[in-house]
Amino acid sequence: KQWYQRRVVITAGNFKAVTKPRYMQWRERLSSTATLGFRIDGIKQADRDPDKNFKTVRTSHEVAYVLRKHIDHKEETRLKLLERLKEIRATLEKSKFFACHEVIGSSLLLVHDQPENGVARANIWMIDFGKTTPLIEGKLLDHRTPWVEDLTVKTGNQEDGYLAGLDNLVELFENLSSIPPPEGLEDETG
Repeated sequence: KQWYQRRVVITAGNFKAVTKPRYMQWRERLSSTATLGFRIDGIKQADRDPDKNFKTVRTSHEVAYVLRKHIDHKEETRLKLLERLKEIRATLEKSKFFACHEVIGSSLLLVHDQPENGVARANIWMIDFGKTTPLIEGKLLDHRTPWVEDLTVKTGNQEDGYLAGLDNLVELFENLSSIPPPEGLEDETG
């Protein structure tokens, strides 16, 4: 009840409601979306049940901790995923299609496998383009400029921060082994 009362807005007709944009902004501030430009939604590992309990993973230390556990501290896997992230970023930076589209709600699917005595296999794919929309003709996005709400237009500046989030993810993977775990947690070695 307190949560609702703090977030309630008065709408036309004096109905009390939490608007979707306010809810989304609140949810993004709980996760790493507001600070890093991306969040972890779920992880499925072969020998474990799916884990979707990442709504409050917010700091780079927390994200690094989760990613290290996900790849079981395997350096070969980290390097292959990092290489793929850099390939995706380079491709998007050159893409004319990407520059003239707003990409909302898209995801990166990270898949890896490293057999005990084998070579790591790892790849990343961009998925979930249902909310991707073309911009008006002539408008381009750099995908790194922060989104700014513009009350005169429903869409704001349409900057989605996709490359900013990807830059942060690349930086995390580059420094994964040197980022300390969150306070009170210790890394388990693979």
